[in-house]
This record gives sequence, C-alpha cells and structure tokens, in this order.
Amino acid sequence: MVDEALSAGAVARRLGVAVTTLRTWHQRYGLGPSEHVPGHHRRYTVSDLARLEIMRRLTADGVSPAEAARWASQAPDPTTTGTVAPSRIQRPGRDGGGTIPVGRAGPAARGLARAAMRLDAAAISETIAHALAAGGVIATWEGLLRPVLAGIGERHAATAGLIEVEHLVSRCVSEALAAASRAKVPTGTARILLSCADEEQHTLPLEALAAALAEAGVSYRALGARVPVAALVEAVNRTGPAAVVLWSHTRATADPAQLSALLAAPRRPLLVLAAGPGWRADTLPAGVVRPVDLAEAVSLAVAVRDSLDQSRRD
Repeated sequence: MVDEALSAGAVARRLGVAVTTLRTWHQRYGLGPSEHVPGHHRRYTVSDLARLEIMRRLTADGVSPAEAARWASQAPDPTTTGTVAPSRIQRPGRDGGGTIPVGRAGPAARGLARAAMRLDAAAISETIAHALAAGGVIATWEGLLRPVLAGIGERHAATAGLIEVEHLVSRCVSEALAAASRAKVPTGTARILLSCADEEQHTLPLEALAAALAEAGVSYRALGARVPVAALVEAVNRTGPAAVVLWSHTRATADPAQLSALLAAPRRPLLVLAAGPGWRADTLPAGVVRPVDLAEAVSLAVAVRDSLDQSRRD
C-alpha cells in the first residue's frame, strides 16, 4: 500500500476523508498513527492505513463508527497476513471510490472520488485546497480536478445518476478556485477577457483559467456563462482587451460566427482563443487560436501581456 509512514494529511487524501475526521477516529476510537520519532509528529504506518481503510469502508456502508472501529481494531495485520478485512468488508459496489473512474490519476484523485461519492464536502474542499497550495492551479486542474470531473461525467452518461455528486463537487471546485483567484489578485489593467459562448453554462474550466491567470500575475475580466455575442462584442469595444478567451464545452454552443464577430469588432483584440472541446479546428476563422490545454492558454495570455508591456515601454 505504501512503503513509508505517512502524515495525517497524506492519509486523509488517500482515504478521501478530512483530517478532522482522522483526528476524531484517533481520539474516540484509538485508530491513530503508531510510528513515533522523538521530536517529530507521529506518522501512520502501513498497518495504520489498512485499519483506517476498513473504518472508511464500513462507515460508508452505514456501519456505526463505534462498530466500524471495533472491526478495524480487530482486523489482522496486513503486513504479516496479507489481508486487510473480513469478507463482509469487501462487498463490491458499495465503496464510493470505485464508482467514479479516474484513469491513471494518483491517490489524491481517488481519495477525492471517494469523498465525492460520500458527499463529504469538507473532505472534498480540504483535498482541493491542499493540492492548490502544494502544486498550483494548473497541476491541480490537470492531475486532480479534471480526472474526477470527467469520471463523474462518464458515469452520469452511463447511468443518468450522480447529479447530486456533480453539483456538490462543482460547488466545492468553484469555491476553491475563487479563493485561489482572490489570494493572488494581479495589479494593473485587465488585459484578458474570459467569456463562455452564447448558451454555454459549463464554467469550471474558465474558472480554472481565471485562477491560473491570477497565479501567473495576469489581470483579467470574467463575464461568466451564457454571454450573447452582441454583449461580448460590446464588452470588447468598451474595455479593449488584448486577448479574448471564448469557452465552449459542447458542439451545440460552438458557433464560429461568435469568433468572427470578435475579429470584426472595432477594437479587435490582438488574440482570440477558442477554448474547450466544443470547437472544431476545421471550422475556426483564420486568426483564431485553439489552445490544447490550460497550460497553453495561460502561456499565450502571458505572452500577449508581456508583448503589450514591451511595446508600451518602447
């Protein structure tokens, strides 16, 4: 399971629970870290993690915490027996983490998926906040958030379920990205305009771009969802942005006429980006750039800002 002892935060992310939940399990039921090095915080061993996994599975199945803790405490040591739970613990289909596919994403994404299936908002928010603090917006989006959101979408498409999961996770992601944006508010003129295409309501990727731009020190304006083309052109003419990013998640909202209208605006931006899977490369007007991912969108925005700054200095 793991080769070395882990901190409480690392264990919480693997299990998809909040650190406060681990503390409660430790204080009330004795399921705490057993490795102790003088002068350092206690660490969770392989055996500790296995017992906590039993605790998490049983409580997710509806077993009371006290009863789950009793089972977990009495379970054989997996480092000597190779087993981590009685047969009743292994019931398939009841463990939330197994119901959202996350591909090759790491332990944090699997933990987030488990927390999502339990509708554990505290654990979801804690996992996202830790990832943002440790790796930044782009790494968090690509390695954690996008795989889980895609997995929820995939499972919804197959079952028509998980609507409540998608709503809760989306709210937690949106709040975390907004907090990241507020934490690093760039100074100076807003040179990048972010907008969803007309009738496009899927805003999280655009919120991730906003947070990544703030992290990179690039000022922006964000218009949000469902922006009619006339309103978008009016905003361009009023603010004169150096670049406009128009997001479309589906083919239904990716009308190339919206891009053509931007290119024909009296205060045409230096760069127009057609972002999102809705756009087809062969339908884009000449002069429109389609970034392949969040990192490229940020890189292009930074390049436009730097070029504009340089021309003003010259």
